[in-house]
Amino acid sequence: MIRSMTAYASLSRAGDSGQLTWEVKSVNQRYHEASLRLPEDFRVLEPEIRARLKARFARGKFDVTLRYHADAAAAAAAPVLNRDLAAALLERHRELAGLAGSSADPDLVRLLAWPGLLIEQRPDFESEQHNALTLLDDTLDALLEAREREGTAIAEMLEPRLAGILEQAELVRRHLPAVRNALETRFRERLEGLGADIEPGRMEQEIALQLGKLDVDEELDRLEAHVAEVRRVLTLDEPVGRRLDFLMQELNREANTLGSKSVATETTGVSVELKVLIEQMREQVQNVE
Repeated sequence: MIRSMTAYASLSRAGDSGQLTWEVKSVNQRYHEASLRLPEDFRVLEPEIRARLKARFARGKFDVTLRYHADAAAAAAAPVLNRDLAAALLERHRELAGLAGSSADPDLVRLLAWPGLLIEQRPDFESEQHNALTLLDDTLDALLEAREREGTAIAEMLEPRLAGILEQAELVRRHLPAVRNALETRFRERLEGLGADIEPGRMEQEIALQLGKLDVDEELDRLEAHVAEVRRVLTLDEPVGRRLDFLMQELNREANTLGSKSVATETTGVSVELKVLIEQMREQVQNVE
């Protein structure tokens, strides 16, 4: 089963203290590349996220986004007083007041602004990070399924075009005898029109040489072999995008050679049709992992 590199998946789930949402998009890319957007408290997960992407996917450009919305109760939790620091500050205030000979009360509002005096209550992010990775695994599984569905659609698109290539090759084979007879007749008329005394054996040799230059049997055989190889590769359970891309180049090479040897309108038309079919496949193969 081939897999497309173009897919999308998104999953949401409630964590211990908030809502987690992963969104993963992938598009075609020659290599493996990932762009991550994570909340500050989840940035520590970046190496693990990249490792999990590489474990599942061989190629593609990935945009990975995690959104975290804390529960209202967690977001509204009152900060906790750092009692040790508060006692120390009040003690220092009394010492300072004694030195100054003053009995002024401390300005508690200003003391509250002292760095570290109020400790913000935060969720247990170790637990939430674990929840996030579990949800990521499920999201990547969904992305993999989406890429496989897209891959199936690509394979279904390729098959009729592969069949079309074989039909065009068979069309050329049917026309070849008539084309060869017409060429042989034309060569004989030209050689006879020269008015020179040419030995029959020499004439046959020259005709055979010219017909050999225009023979396309090898190109047709290779076209059919390449089609068989594409069909075989489509059944492999591994990344095959680069291999398919190479086969598209080989198919196009044979179509070009067939066109260069073409001396009849039938074979010329076949060469053009082959290039159209191959280009349609090549555009889709660019998306295969």
